[in-house]
Amino acid sequence: MSTIRVTVWNEFRHEQHADHPASTIYPEGIHGAIAAGLREYPGFEVRTATLDQPQHGLTDEVLAATDVLTWWGHMAHHEVSDAVVEKVHRRVLEGMGLIVLHSGHFSKIFKRLMGTTCDLKWREADDIERVWVVEPGHPIAAGIGECFELPEEMYGERFDIPAPEQLVFVSWFTGGEVFRSGACYTRGLGKIFYFRPGHESYPTYFDASVKRVIANGVRWAAPSGGPTPVFGNAKPREKRA
Repeated sequence: MSTIRVTVWNEFRHEQHADHPASTIYPEGIHGAIAAGLREYPGFEVRTATLDQPQHGLTDEVLAATDVLTWWGHMAHHEVSDAVVEKVHRRVLEGMGLIVLHSGHFSKIFKRLMGTTCDLKWREADDIERVWVVEPGHPIAAGIGECFELPEEMYGERFDIPAPEQLVFVSWFTGGEVFRSGACYTRGLGKIFYFRPGHESYPTYFDASVKRVIANGVRWAAPSGGPTPVFGNAKPREKRA
C-alpha cells in the first residue's frame, strides 16, 4: 500500500484564546490532535497547515503534494482567501480527497462544492450524540460498532446539502433531533466526506471511534490512480475504410 499524503488544515483561532475551553482541550491545536490521531495508523504521511500561515499554509507546492486534505473551520470562514479556495477546488476536481469536519460545513470550499447554503439547526447544550452506522459495508465504517456516543454540540435537520451519494452515519441527539452526520460525494475526480462531530469545546478528536472514522475517510478519499480524462476535440481512433 502506497503512502497517503495528508494535510490537516485548521483555522486555529479558538485554541489561542486562553479563556476558551479549546485552549486547554487542544493545547497543540485541533489540527495537532487530528494529525496525532492519523499518525496512530500506518500508511499516512501527515503535515498540518493553519489560517495565519502565508497562503493559509496551502501553497501550490503543498497542495500538489497532498492526496487528502482535512478541513476544520468555524469562526473565520470569511478570512479564507478566495484565491486559496479556487486552488483547493481545482485540486479536488483533479482528484485530491477532501474531509470536511464539523463546522467546516460553512466553509467556502464546502459550500462551493455542494452548491447549497449548507445551513442547519444547532444548539450548545451538552447533548449526547449517538452516531449510528447506517451503511455498515462502507469502508469508512470499518472497525466501528453499530453506534458510538459523544458529548457534543447538537446539529439538526434540515441540513441544506445535496442528497449524499452515500450516507454512512446518522446522528441522534438527546434533544430529539437527528442529523445526516457522515455524507459522501464525488466532484470531478475527487471524493468528499463530511463528518459532523468535532465541536471545539469537547475532546472529540481524542475519541477512538472518531479517530478511526477520520483515518478510514482519508483512505477512502485518497486518489484511485485512475487515468486522467482528456477533453476537447479528438481524432478518431479507428481508420475508416
